[in-house]
Amino acid sequence: MALAKDLVSYLANITESKKQHNHRLYSEKLIGERNRLESIIRTALAEGNHDRIAKIVHQLCHDYAYAVHQPHARNGGLIGLAAAAIALGAEVARYLKEIVPPVLACFSDQDARVRYYACESMYNIAKVAKGEILLYFNDVFDALCKMAADTELSVKNGAELLDRLVKDIVSESAATYASILAPEAAVAGSEDVSPERSVVIPTAFSLPRFIPLLQERIHVLNPFTRTFLVSWITLLDSIPDLELVAYLPSFLGGLLKFLSDPNQDVHTTTKVALDRFLTEIKKIAAVKKGIAESKRSRGGNERKASVSSVAVAVDSPASGQAEAEHADGEKEEILTVPKAQDGEAEGAAADGDSTLTASQDDEKDEGGSEDEWIPGQDVQIDYQQILDILVTFLAESSEEEIQVTALRWIETFFDICPDDILLFTPRLLAQLLPALSHDVDHVKQAANRVNQALMTYIMSLPEEAGKANGSAEQAQIATQVPATQLPAPGSMGLVPTVRALAQTNGDAKRESAPNVKPLRKPETPEPFEPRTPQVQTPEPPLEDAPSLEAKPHNDLDYESAVNALTLQFLHEHEATRVAALAWLIMLHRKSPRKILAIQDATFPALLKTLSDPAEAVVTRDLLLLSQISKSSDDSYFTSFMVNLLKLFTTDRRLLESRGNLIIRQLCLSLPPEKIYRTMADCLERDSDDDVEFASIMVQNLNNNLITAPELQDLRKRLRNLDSRDGQTFFTVLFKAWCVNAVATFSLCLLAQAYEQAYNLLQIFAELEMTVNMLIQIDKLVQLLESPVFTYLRMQLLEPERFPHLYKCLYGLLMLLPQSSAFAALKNRLNSVSAIGYLHIAPRGPPTTPSSVSTFERQNRLRSKDGASEAGIRWAELLDKFRQTQERVRRSQQRQLTGQHDGMDERASSPEQQKKATSVLPSERQMQAASAQGLGRPLPQPIGGHGKGKSSLSNFGRLTGGVGARNKGKK
Repeated sequence: MALAKDLVSYLANITESKKQHNHRLYSEKLIGERNRLESIIRTALAEGNHDRIAKIVHQLCHDYAYAVHQPHARNGGLIGLAAAAIALGAEVARYLKEIVPPVLACFSDQDARVRYYACESMYNIAKVAKGEILLYFNDVFDALCKMAADTELSVKNGAELLDRLVKDIVSESAATYASILAPEAAVAGSEDVSPERSVVIPTAFSLPRFIPLLQERIHVLNPFTRTFLVSWITLLDSIPDLELVAYLPSFLGGLLKFLSDPNQDVHTTTKVALDRFLTEIKKIAAVKKGIAESKRSRGGNERKASVSSVAVAVDSPASGQAEAEHADGEKEEILTVPKAQDGEAEGAAADGDSTLTASQDDEKDEGGSEDEWIPGQDVQIDYQQILDILVTFLAESSEEEIQVTALRWIETFFDICPDDILLFTPRLLAQLLPALSHDVDHVKQAANRVNQALMTYIMSLPEEAGKANGSAEQAQIATQVPATQLPAPGSMGLVPTVRALAQTNGDAKRESAPNVKPLRKPETPEPFEPRTPQVQTPEPPLEDAPSLEAKPHNDLDYESAVNALTLQFLHEHEATRVAALAWLIMLHRKSPRKILAIQDATFPALLKTLSDPAEAVVTRDLLLLSQISKSSDDSYFTSFMVNLLKLFTTDRRLLESRGNLIIRQLCLSLPPEKIYRTMADCLERDSDDDVEFASIMVQNLNNNLITAPELQDLRKRLRNLDSRDGQTFFTVLFKAWCVNAVATFSLCLLAQAYEQAYNLLQIFAELEMTVNMLIQIDKLVQLLESPVFTYLRMQLLEPERFPHLYKCLYGLLMLLPQSSAFAALKNRLNSVSAIGYLHIAPRGPPTTPSSVSTFERQNRLRSKDGASEAGIRWAELLDKFRQTQERVRRSQQRQLTGQHDGMDERASSPEQQKKATSVLPSERQMQAASAQGLGRPLPQPIGGHGKGKSSLSNFGRLTGGVGARNKGKK
């Protein structure tokens, strides 16, 4: 066509005038040439000469608009295409397929002027085409997305104008506009066209076709492009009928990444968009919840109405006799209702008429309300996919704003879909617990709120998995796997069986899941069917979506959750470790059977956690171990005690720093007598392997037995050896305590077996007194002044009933060196000798059998020579003590021999031998070590023993006086 050629040559000629800044001449001639082209096309359109129009458009497109290396030709082609579109007006729709592609191709031209003219041309085309341009929305959006980051300001301004126009068109027409060419294509493709069968015409704008493009562009880094994308997402979400929120999982990850953009505009707009989506999700959930509640209430009303109608039929006079059969009653009910409606029945029937009529009216009203469409009721949101994205970002992103946003969304979902959160609990815990120790306060607070909400929800679940479903298989599992048959730590015998049963349970759940009631398919203008296979959309098939009432209950994966929590024991922050143990305690209280099924893997970690430097962690760890021991059999408890002693053996620092804490905490949660019995058996059995450790462990156990408030009942039990259980318990402890001489002696004092204690002191005289023994005796003297031994100090006032008690205490006095402990015990005995013995002379000896039996019961040693089978074999216990102490002596001798052998190998000079000799402690050095071991200054030698003599002489006079009086009585 000559016109197109003239337009291009004209543009080439007036370029020089534009360079000479003669813009007025340029604009006037350009407008005149454009008007000339428009008039030609209008004339052809009026004549109906579409062939000529097609030729003009074809020449403008292929000869000029596609001229890649001729910018003036491309500009002329773009101006001509815009003029043609303006001239065509409403008829431009049939030519858009030819006009739009070359204009879009010019958006990527290297020349900025070409890109600007492309924006201007597309603006004019879209302004004329209006809704028809939505057929090419993806291509236009893609071009604008690239233009948003253009470096040329004029091009960017032109793109912004085009963007505003397209947004206006989308806001007005995207949800409802169907192309004028679509009905023809739909009718041509339909085989059966009849008034009864309507043809579904798709809208020009398709959200499913747009989502893949948005999914691709959402990962851009340019801040201007990100702002452009957020603005479009906000616009599309504001159109009610599009329901962009249903496709949220497709681009949620990209939006979350935008929160870390350093550009403040991007951050602010993205945060506002995410808040809008969260608010919309809340509204949709509220709408669905309201509809479900109305359905439930309507179902209840229908049942009440049916019951009332049956009552009316029975009470009606026309219903026959009251003794008629149920089938006859049903026939008469059918006949009664018309009579009542006709007004022929009397009083009661008239009342029945009003009741039935009201129920029918209610049904009509409810049916009408059911047909009403509420915005959001048909929107299907894939909560699980959204949660998957949120938990993934919690794990992968270190940005504070992203973590806070993800946690806030998860917290909101507890009110919307807590069942779906249950599926992600193991992964969520792995990221949530470290966030509890975050450096930023608002992240820590958000994590704490989510943690509390998750724990509260899991605690509200049924006690056992699947209890809500009430399946017979699960009841059978409960009877087949009792708690007493669970394996002990280190054995994996029953674990596969429990897991196999759990897998069978899961298969049963999956088989019952498809029987749920489907939802009514919503009537929506959105064509969800033509989705491309590359898009993973969140909308499930509506026919298969379960109703809110029939939704199957998801169960927590206890094994994955426990594994995730166990890994948190290695976290560097105390708050995270404490939270992990609190979770395990809660899970075990809720479902001990499931935790026991997987405790083999966690037991070593729990034992290792006892070495944690934080006391709060150790306390909770002991509480969890105690709970597991309570709910398992005795084999687990024994294994726990054995492994605990092995841990103390390998980690002596743990025994020194936390041994008392561990023992006391265990005694709070578990039966103390059971703990002491089991540990005593283990120590007695394994004392030959490590005598030194056994002695230290017995010393710790004995100190706690004497001083711990948690063991008050156990001390009272030991003071009463009349029962068979008490005697057995004392015997078990005595045999284990024999490895530590001072602990054995204090055990006898605690059990009021004073004669046995005195016999032990006589054996002490045969032993070699070490500094360690003297220190223990010093501590024992201090404990004798404590409230625990108040009863013993009071018994000093009754020497006729407890003569061996005095021998025991004076024996201790003889063993002690001149120290503060010696002075304290001496002062105590002197105070008794000055006061208590004065009241002995007027008293007569006990003569009644009852007093004699009381005396024998207090001493507990009358049956020493001829002990019955039910009593304590004191002589055997003394022999056991001698044998054990001999074994201890040999062990110490072997250690000293090994040390001396090493010293002899190194000793080669008299000076070194003299140094080795000086190492041996003297008596004075042992006294100093005893005093320093108690944190006291070195005591000075006590001058004069007048008080000591008077004390011993008083004791002699006492025993002599008592003996003389007894002889005189005889």
